[in-house]
Amino acid sequence: MAKKVAIVDIGTYSTRMLIVAIHPDKSFEEILSVGRITALGRRLKETGYLQKEAIGETLITLKEYVMLAKEFGVSGIYAVATQACREAKNAEEFLKQVRDLGIEVKVISGEEEARLSFIATATALNIKDSFVVIDQGGGSTEFAYGKGENLINSISFPFGIVNLTETFIKSDPPKKEELLDLKEFLRENIKKAYESMSDTKELVGLGGTITTVVALEKQIYPYDSKKVHGSVLSYDVITKWFNKLSSMTVKERKSIPMIEDKRAEAIISGIAIFQTAMEIFNKDKIKISEWGLRHGFLLSLIS
Repeated sequence: MAKKVAIVDIGTYSTRMLIVAIHPDKSFEEILSVGRITALGRRLKETGYLQKEAIGETLITLKEYVMLAKEFGVSGIYAVATQACREAKNAEEFLKQVRDLGIEVKVISGEEEARLSFIATATALNIKDSFVVIDQGGGSTEFAYGKGENLINSISFPFGIVNLTETFIKSDPPKKEELLDLKEFLRENIKKAYESMSDTKELVGLGGTITTVVALEKQIYPYDSKKVHGSVLSYDVITKWFNKLSSMTVKERKSIPMIEDKRAEAIISGIAIFQTAMEIFNKDKIKISEWGLRHGFLLSLIS
């Protein structure tokens, strides 16, 4: 008899849920995957606190997820919380409200986040050679390096699309100097990851930004994870979309069906992370995985 569980990723930018049926042989099948941009970490860098409005929106989404999970007859709802909850001074108040909804939530470290994303990617893409997983989130970005299913090392940077956008992009559309400053900041940091991961054969990208670029390039609308998973993007394609989208206003980006409204505000910073990483690692291609933190957490639960 298969057991159904729900896995929730409470991120700095988006809140996502995966419902799966786990079989006695430990294999599983996806029943439902949903996500919503809740921007829990908005203004966190500036204030040190989760904002009331952001907490409210995230809790509304979580309440809907709990109802959905119950409709599917899950036996438990397990959640991981990441950078926003690692950093915010009032994270505990928020987490108490999450637990009150019947969700078993755990705040994980950046290292653990990198490890889980790496396990998920290794399992999903079955890459035999060495690879680096770049898991770009709202408040942190993890670089995890390994070979096969063996994680060799990882680094978690406390920047993601929310805090990078708030720090560097003040104009609409962004000014050339703002983009140059953003790229320079990323270069200085990503070099630290490259030092210990330089001999990697492949780069793999995770997160809503890079999957949105696949959807833009392949004209996938409505979004279809099966068409996105395992795709490969070239450096030229990523640069094309970086240049194109950074020359538009937020309003113009919002008018593109493949870009969710809230993502339109922060997508430039996200693409800059992947573009800069490809430059530093000297790779002209990046593979995309649809499996990320939720799948890694699920695999660790099963094992």
